[in-house]
Amino acid sequence: MENSVSQPSVNANRLFYGSCFALITTAFSFSIAAGILDQLKTDLALSGEQAGLIASMWFFGFPVSMIIGGLIYHKVGGKIIMQFAFFAHAIGILMVIFSGSYMGLLIANLLIGLGNGCTEAACNPMIADAYQGTKMSKMLNRFHMWFPGGIVIGSLISNFLTNMEIGWQTQLGIIIIPTLIYAFLFFGQKWPKAKVQEAATITGNLKAMVTPLFLFIAMCMTLTAISEFGPNQWVGLILSKSGAQPMLILALTAGLMAIARYFGGDMVKKFDQVGVLLGSAVLATLGIYLFSTQTGAMSYVAAIFFALGIAYFWPNMIGFVADKIPKSGALGMSIIGAIGMFMNGLIQPIIGGWIDSDREAAAATGLTGDELILVSGQNTLEKLTLFPGILIILFTILWFWMKNRKKTAVATA
Repeated sequence: MENSVSQPSVNANRLFYGSCFALITTAFSFSIAAGILDQLKTDLALSGEQAGLIASMWFFGFPVSMIIGGLIYHKVGGKIIMQFAFFAHAIGILMVIFSGSYMGLLIANLLIGLGNGCTEAACNPMIADAYQGTKMSKMLNRFHMWFPGGIVIGSLISNFLTNMEIGWQTQLGIIIIPTLIYAFLFFGQKWPKAKVQEAATITGNLKAMVTPLFLFIAMCMTLTAISEFGPNQWVGLILSKSGAQPMLILALTAGLMAIARYFGGDMVKKFDQVGVLLGSAVLATLGIYLFSTQTGAMSYVAAIFFALGIAYFWPNMIGFVADKIPKSGALGMSIIGAIGMFMNGLIQPIIGGWIDSDREAAAATGLTGDELILVSGQNTLEKLTLFPGILIILFTILWFWMKNRKKTAVATA
């Protein structure tokens, strides 16, 4: 069955569109903030360390509010969480524009991060409750397409305004547009109730989360996050010396991810979440391997494989939990997402350390200049192929696991 769940007075489509604009707000806050960071650093005379700490507040606030939002979702409701998200987004954006101080920017970015995490905490379970079956998987994929899609749009806007010598304050003001749109779409709307009764209780959520299947998926989430965000953060820097254009690589990756997620529901309908995740791991491994061995035009081919591989990781890990472990509820989806974000924060300095050690090793062989940067970077990317490679094994195990569980369920029915 692919229709919305029958819940009187719940306008599922309007809530879904509101969710999409909320995620566009998240994407804009990521891409535009990154685009203006150099301007901000210069205008406010910030050190590199200070600028980095300001940026890190975005990543810190995100998982914190995801977990808290998941814990209270069925107590206070998604509407209240999104009202806080609007408050955090609006105040955070205005503080960045008008504060003009280092401490003000720290607090502002933390607020924006909290708003972004609330969006994930409220909108994922709302979509899971408002739709069912393959329609739910389709809508989750289409919801998550707006993160890479919004990054592409936000990056283009920021680049255009920067080239027009328009200040960072005006650029940040653009973020308020999708913020006001999602506030309007959510205003006065009733949110759907949990489809499974146990999903609405913390006790029911926790019982579902201490099962072998949930713990297995949580372990897989750490590896999908590394496979997606690890190379994404560094590949532009590494490939800048390969003859490829880093911004084109990043735009191609984000654009293909958005398109792939638009058709994600059809893929899940044909192959189920596990089949999609297994295929994604294979493509991601191939894409990262090509990044680590190819230069020039072949870098764009690598980006295609990589983008198609990582596109389905995040929405279908969330979708798997919603579909196969429904009693974990909003908390389960939020914990899985928070694990991914926390792992992203943990892995970045480790990857940076690998780049440093690989650069020292390459320098010891006599390499210098651009060749040194490229070779050492590609050696680091080669190490990163390990993570999606392990996922191929884990998702193969999961495929047989779910196949046997389905047979058992049929036999006992």
